Amino acid sequence: MSNASVTDASLLPEQVVATPAALELIEKLQQDHGKLVFYQSGGCCEGSAPMCFPEGEFRIGSRDVLVGSIGQVPFYISASQFEYWKHTQLIIDTTKGFGNAFSLEGPYGMQFHTRSHVFSTEEIAQLRAAGRI
Repeated sequence: MSNASVTDASLLPEQVVATPAALELIEKLQQDHGKLVFYQSGGCCEGSAPMCFPEGEFRIGSRDVLVGSIGQVPFYISASQFEYWKHTQLIIDTTKGFGNAFSLEGPYGMQFHTRSHVFSTEEIAQLRAAGRI
């Protein structure tokens, strides 16, 4: 692969993706709540779960990392947690239940769920060359 293609962001492996079910729920939440933001929780009250908030109702910290977007919604993770997960692609899905009391999808009887895929050696090299990890 040439250096030009490594620096082309459209050719880099995505660090966060969403399943069709998650994208459908995101669209519904956008219709009901307007602009949104995701934050991958690292524990405490809600465990390690993707949290969805109306834009402006969750303070993104200066060290938080924007790893991409799903359904045109920015997706952030703490810098310390990113260090653990930077070699994986986050796959956001949904499941029935009420697991995230602070996240918007709870009242809909759904919850977002994170699965992961470990990047290949080539994908890691591409992300490193682009300064993404």
